[in-house]
Amino acid sequence: MSSPSKPTSPFVDDIEHESGSASNGLSSMSPFDDSFQFEKPSSAHGNIEVAKTGGSVLKRQSKPMKDISTPDLSKVTFDGIDDYSNDNDINDDDELNGKKTEIHEHENEVDDDLHSFQATPMPNTGGFEDVELDNNEGSNNDSQADHKLKRVRFGTRRNKSGRIDINRSKTLKWAKKNFHNAIDEFSTKEDSLENSALQNRSDELRTVYYNLPLPEDMLDEDGLPLAVYPRNKIRTTKYTPLTFFPKNILFQFHNFANIYFLILLILGAFQIFGVTNPGFASVPLIVIVIITAIKDGIEDSRRTVLDLEVNNTRTHILSGVKNENVAVDNVSLWRRFKKANTRALIKIFEYFSENLTAAGREKKLQKKREELRRKRNSRSFGPRGSLDSIGSYRMSADFGRPSLDYENLNQTMSQANRYNDGENLVDRTLQPNPECRFAKDYWKNVKVGDIVRVHNNDEIPADMILLSTSDVDGACYVETKNLDGETNLKVRQSLKCSKIIKSSRDITRTKFWVESEGPHANLYSYQGNFKWQDTQNGNIRNEPVNINNLLLRGCTLRNTKWAMGMVIFTGDDTKIMINAGVTPTKKSRISRELNFSVILNFVLLFILCFTAGIVNGVYYKQKPRSRDYFEFGTIGGSASTNGFVSFWVAVILYQSLVPISLYISVEIIKTAQAIFIYTDVLLYNAKLDYPCTPKSWNISDDLGQIEYIFSDKTGTLTQNVMEFKKCTINGVSYGRAYTEALAGLRKRQGVDVESEGRREKEEIAKDRETMIDELRSMSDNTQFCPEDLTFVSKEIVEDLKGSSGDHQQKCCEHFLLALALCHSVLVEPNKDDPKKLDIKAQSPDESALVSTARQLGYSFVGSSKSGLIVEIQGVQKEFQVLNVLEFNSSRKRMSCIIKIPGSTPKDEPKALLICKGADSVIYSRLDRTQNDATLLEKTALHLEEYATEGLRTLCLAQRELTWSEYERWVKTYDVAAASVTNREEELDKVTDVIERELILLGGTAIEDRLQDGVPDSIALLAEAGIKLWVLTGDKVETAINIGFSCNVLNNDMELLVVKASGEDVEEFGSDPIQVVNNLVTKYLREKFGMSGSEEELKEAKREHGLPQGNFAVIIDGDALKVALNGEEMRRKFLLLCKNCKAVLCCRVSPAQKAAVVKLVKKTLDVMTLAIGDGSNDVAMIQSADVGVGIAGEEGRQAVMCSDYAIGQFRYVTRLVLVHGKWCYKRLAEMIPQFFYKNVIFTLSLFWYGIYNNFDGSYLFEYTYLTFYNLAFTSVPVILLAVLDQDVSDTVSMLVPQLYRVGILRKEWNQTKFLWYMLDGVYQSVICFFFPYLAYHKNMVVTENGLGLDHRYFVGVFVTAIAVTSCNFYVFMEQYRWDWFCGLFICLSLAVFYGWTGIWTSSSSSNEFYKGAARVFAQPAYWAVLFVGVLFCLLPRFTIDCIRKIFYPKDIEIVREMWLRGDFDLYPQGYDPTDPSRPRINEIRPLTDFKEPISLDTHFDGVSHSQETIVTEEIPMSILNGEQGSRKGYRVSTTLERRDQLSPVTTTNNLPRRSMASARGNKLRTSLDRTREEMLANHQLDTRYSVERARASLDLPGINHAETLLSQRSRDR
Repeated sequence: MSSPSKPTSPFVDDIEHESGSASNGLSSMSPFDDSFQFEKPSSAHGNIEVAKTGGSVLKRQSKPMKDISTPDLSKVTFDGIDDYSNDNDINDDDELNGKKTEIHEHENEVDDDLHSFQATPMPNTGGFEDVELDNNEGSNNDSQADHKLKRVRFGTRRNKSGRIDINRSKTLKWAKKNFHNAIDEFSTKEDSLENSALQNRSDELRTVYYNLPLPEDMLDEDGLPLAVYPRNKIRTTKYTPLTFFPKNILFQFHNFANIYFLILLILGAFQIFGVTNPGFASVPLIVIVIITAIKDGIEDSRRTVLDLEVNNTRTHILSGVKNENVAVDNVSLWRRFKKANTRALIKIFEYFSENLTAAGREKKLQKKREELRRKRNSRSFGPRGSLDSIGSYRMSADFGRPSLDYENLNQTMSQANRYNDGENLVDRTLQPNPECRFAKDYWKNVKVGDIVRVHNNDEIPADMILLSTSDVDGACYVETKNLDGETNLKVRQSLKCSKIIKSSRDITRTKFWVESEGPHANLYSYQGNFKWQDTQNGNIRNEPVNINNLLLRGCTLRNTKWAMGMVIFTGDDTKIMINAGVTPTKKSRISRELNFSVILNFVLLFILCFTAGIVNGVYYKQKPRSRDYFEFGTIGGSASTNGFVSFWVAVILYQSLVPISLYISVEIIKTAQAIFIYTDVLLYNAKLDYPCTPKSWNISDDLGQIEYIFSDKTGTLTQNVMEFKKCTINGVSYGRAYTEALAGLRKRQGVDVESEGRREKEEIAKDRETMIDELRSMSDNTQFCPEDLTFVSKEIVEDLKGSSGDHQQKCCEHFLLALALCHSVLVEPNKDDPKKLDIKAQSPDESALVSTARQLGYSFVGSSKSGLIVEIQGVQKEFQVLNVLEFNSSRKRMSCIIKIPGSTPKDEPKALLICKGADSVIYSRLDRTQNDATLLEKTALHLEEYATEGLRTLCLAQRELTWSEYERWVKTYDVAAASVTNREEELDKVTDVIERELILLGGTAIEDRLQDGVPDSIALLAEAGIKLWVLTGDKVETAINIGFSCNVLNNDMELLVVKASGEDVEEFGSDPIQVVNNLVTKYLREKFGMSGSEEELKEAKREHGLPQGNFAVIIDGDALKVALNGEEMRRKFLLLCKNCKAVLCCRVSPAQKAAVVKLVKKTLDVMTLAIGDGSNDVAMIQSADVGVGIAGEEGRQAVMCSDYAIGQFRYVTRLVLVHGKWCYKRLAEMIPQFFYKNVIFTLSLFWYGIYNNFDGSYLFEYTYLTFYNLAFTSVPVILLAVLDQDVSDTVSMLVPQLYRVGILRKEWNQTKFLWYMLDGVYQSVICFFFPYLAYHKNMVVTENGLGLDHRYFVGVFVTAIAVTSCNFYVFMEQYRWDWFCGLFICLSLAVFYGWTGIWTSSSSSNEFYKGAARVFAQPAYWAVLFVGVLFCLLPRFTIDCIRKIFYPKDIEIVREMWLRGDFDLYPQGYDPTDPSRPRINEIRPLTDFKEPISLDTHFDGVSHSQETIVTEEIPMSILNGEQGSRKGYRVSTTLERRDQLSPVTTTNNLPRRSMASARGNKLRTSLDRTREEMLANHQLDTRYSVERARASLDLPGINHAETLLSQRSRDR
């Protein structure tokens, strides 16, 4: 048997590797999969060691390492603490140098059992010993493609000092794309280890060293690192200064029309094709390309500015220590000059901004104050700010966690003594490097292997392993809202071996390296090994690293003074950037479909040119001699040759049939539309000083065709502000609130919610003032702050005074004390008023609970070394906390155990367990005998009432333990807490034992504040036919409550729950795939009578109406991963969601969000919009047709990568319903008209070719060909697309049903395009043949007898009719007539006549000389012009008039009402989603608002009747035309009115879950009796006695009262 394998180490080559210090079976270069093995090198390999990993081959030089002797660590000292808040580290203070403590030596090894594979010794042939690892993958690894390695040696040279100047991309690199995509198709495998290389590169292992030289096998022959890592500089722009020109030109010439015109320019350069001036002909294309490039550059520059803001953010990087992991480039002189200029310009700009603007001066002053405050706090070395008055103490799971302050220095040392010298990373025998300090630097300069220190409230600049924090136990809090959407703070733990590091001096005394997996997209997974050499025996020590030890870029450090970490991933390798993907280049749907229209015109062009070539060739053959003098040189002389040349001459002649000016016109139009959106003051957010900012200017018309909106929840629909609103104590309900969900419920009941809401809020405000006065008179509460009071109940203040008896008073006091004790929040002094304490909580719910207890006189003011300090009505009391049982998603509860001293010192103390959690969880753990049944029923009914109002409910309970019971339990708890494996599971089992037999204290109700106008916005979008899906990373119960609050869900819905596991789905199978498939299939079959076939999907693609059933889908991330796996499963899931009114996807990853968007967009062929505010929404935003980012305190990444940036969610309603509809209708009318006017002009040339054998001669004078599109007809069409409005913005918001025309794609389709083309053909016949017949053979002559039959003179007649007809046609087709548009119609005609007069007056016009005087002076000209224009326009407008009178569209009916003044009551710019909108009192009852408006047939020709619920502020009499309706106008009433809910639904109608047992019947009877008594005593509000939503499976947040009570009856 060979000797054990030796790890690859930067130290000695023959280090003994003890079994207790195994490194998870991984060598320093080993990959993290079981298929890794070292092969015995053959003679062909020489001294090269070959490592295989899943088919990959890693080659490295195996050279012996230098021996580093192990120092004697008999004594080491602690040298003090760094100044954590200064920009640069300074020498330790003298007073700290005096606080040196001796650290004891003892053995302590770190268990590293992380991986399951085993090491098997193999024979060694020298150099390195070979290790073979058991392969658990089987043959799967054989299918993986080998990673090829390639050398890049160009550009490497020596400079004068002998150092290599690196001007190369990589020395040794993987042959792969450096490209991250959000997700491929619908796959969600980026969250697993099986995904493609684009998302999952975890097998690309990296080893990062600190303060150690790289092993020689990681260096190339020049001594430079082989590994090349991406810079931390990010770029969300499409272009760089270097790539802008070629990339933009390439993108523009993806447009087939541009390629076509380029080919024509090349042809025109040959004289044989008869182009008079090829250079002049190229001007239009050049101008178009230049203008488009300028537009694209300006558009992309906005993203550049945001990129610069992120990349130039400051952080603290350790300097003075060489980073061996990256090669330092020698920057060229040009780059230095460029960087210096850039920095100088930035400094100048910042100087003027800070000194010449009021905002800049204020910001500068605030910055100085903040810096002074931080320096003052950092140098005080007293207890940290959050706990100034009571000592420094933070609660952990079961023991205190002191902060690292001066008074706790001795405790810090004793904490450090618990680890031996081998386990502590700091080698205190080494001398610290005096040049090592933390210096400010930019994010873009952060490199892999750097040590970075982040301060409180700073964002993490890169993915880094947490080494140490300001807390002794190495914990810190991070906010991941910008990454995964979750609002609660997460605890991250530093490595045990490194948490003693507290200063730059400490870090310089360490040497270690990290073996890390490669980058991948999974936000919740990471594996690595942290290794160092034991300073006592020289062994290699190892500590496993997981996701809890990793700080991810995009997170924000909270409630922690500082955190120190080692950068492991930068730039594109960070998880946030991998999930973000590449900024896509989007094209609107009309632009994509326009290519088909262009192809049709090319077909027509080919037919015309082919005809011309054939005719000309045949004519040449028939009359050969007559053309001998006009041969084309040596290539002439045959019919086929002349026909071929004539074909290309015709292509050049008829090229305007595919108008080159169309594309630049569209670009100009979309730019103008983007400017209008940007300057819309009604989309301006004054609070943020942020307008709606278009970032992609070419997709504005897509805003008018949106059918699906995918929205994030946190920060998008909500403000992430929790407010305590109600509570129930001892069966008594306290609190008054009028929530958004309640307003929506009352609206559906037929109540005028504005009047009721205003009345309720006025009464609440009065009660609030009364309550404040009583609270001030009751006690001297030093922490009372009236501005923070959200819980309004004067009754609870009276009960606290004892007005309802001693028992109720004690119940209220006990309840509030439980709120003040059972939590994990921290407090710190307020910046402006240090006497006030700010609450810092892991979740906003806890903050709301503790804050409400504070307002009512039970103030948590901090922690001591033995417990918590609570100020009760002005008197401080200390409570000893024995244990804190933390909350997690599986337990759904948290508890704290308080020690209650005995009455006398001799009495045995007791332990009181206080537990709070989900109502269903608490009810299932209540004692069966000690809780009053009536009290439980009342509380359950109150909780049901709160849930109906959209409030988040929790319950509080307690259990009193004897001291002996507690001691027996805590022993088992300590054992579980010390377990190495399955610690979480063991702790859950132990806590489950004690959290039973509880006594109910009461329940709470918290409102998650929505953003302004969210419910109204969602209601308007639904009426417009837009479906809203909520995709959130938050938990299920939170998403459901928000769904009810914002009216996405309502109480009469049935919720179809799809989940992959749980007790209630065991009947569907044990495999998650089988469970999800069976659930979805069951719902489709039972609810909708569908099987999920391809035919049903095809039918669903044609149906664009709102779902008829009242269902909603609730699905979590695990089930969604299964639902998106496989074509059949995706089809069934999509059909299920398509037939439901609402879809909520909870606990989903960023890539899953993108997968859902792509599934809907591609499968249903619909237009999608995604809206979010955080980095976790970027992939979704980029995957949708239109991405909208919400600007705020968070989410810069979402704004940078979006197409439109807005300040609040409600602005998306105006953006879509107003600007989107306008842009779509304008462009949909402009494009066919552009083709139409060119068809008239071009086909006139074709008709003329009939009479000259298509010899290529021009009917028009050459300048007409240029100015026809440029000056004669283009301006009216462009103004139509820029300024036209079918109805005003007010009407568009009040009648959102008008938007559905865009969803049905009725304004733009190929049928409409063909009709315009046929109309153009007809009018071209009129334009040519009327003048031709009038002037044929000099039928009309001038007074001087001069003929007017010259082709140029006839061309004037043709052009005049065409120009006049086109301009009047545009004017008649647009909805908005005003003086501005009329002016430009007249100017276009004036330009035609003016240019003709001016040009013909010059002798340079040759044959056209004096043409204007000869043509315009003839009365026959004006007669032909009038008759020609009349015959051109008469058929079209006759048909339009008949259709409008007898078959009017919805828009035409609404326009009649608008012009009649039916909407005059509403001010201009009226927005129903604006909370501050003026009240319109003259409205009709609700019964007038339920009539439907029918929509026309779909674009596929199928008629679909759709229900339309008109906005409640619009009298239905308007839509019925009761106020002076005209004959012939009607509104279809194909649907009956929707039944309304009665204000009070009797209890007999409430839904009941069937209970077969007699106990269930008895429970239901008892609950009904209690309900009736409470209704009679006004203890329940009859307004809320409506049906609660029903769920197909158990779902938190929607349980009925009887369901809660039934929890107690379950066997435990």
